[in-house]
Amino acid sequence: MDELKRLVDFFFEAGMLKKTPRSGYQFLGTGKENVAEHSFRTAIIGFSLAKIVGADAYKTAIMCLFHDFSEARCGDFNYVNKIYNQARSRDALADALSGIHFSQEILELFDDLENVLSVEAILAHDADQLDLILNLKEELDLGNQYAKKWIDCAVKRLRSKEAKILATQIIKTDHTDWWFQIKDSSWWEQKNGRKD
Repeated sequence: MDELKRLVDFFFEAGMLKKTPRSGYQFLGTGKENVAEHSFRTAIIGFSLAKIVGADAYKTAIMCLFHDFSEARCGDFNYVNKIYNQARSRDALADALSGIHFSQEILELFDDLENVLSVEAILAHDADQLDLILNLKEELDLGNQYAKKWIDCAVKRLRSKEAKILATQIIKTDHTDWWFQIKDSSWWEQKNGRKD
């Protein structure tokens, strides 16, 4: 099979992440997210965190982007599932990348992440948790009192001081502030063409 065909198959497989739900929310009782949504924001957080720290932001972002790619084949095991099940994530990722010229580069980043061999791996793990904390903060703001317990657990998994500082800010920020407190609040009052 030529590489162009393998690449297209790989793109279709990436699309499965949009259809793969993150399974932990069933325990929380509210909220939902798919793996693609999670990976996207995790990559943005990882890039930003690496810029703050002075690490390789592109390496961190790529680690974040691919950190759960194997879930297209394995599914998302939540923390309870992981007690009883084990996914062969590296094998799944290697099979997904088979025949693609950049496969070795991605697998090396995956190994770095899994074995926490670099500062970028630490930051990618932190970005993963910060994305969860952001989701949980939204659920908390919307009234799910159990989200606080989950936030407390996720904060304990953070490794870098910069991620811990960001987590503190997330916890004290209302999730609607970014849009509701825009400098010119008249946009809200001018709904339906009202201009007086």
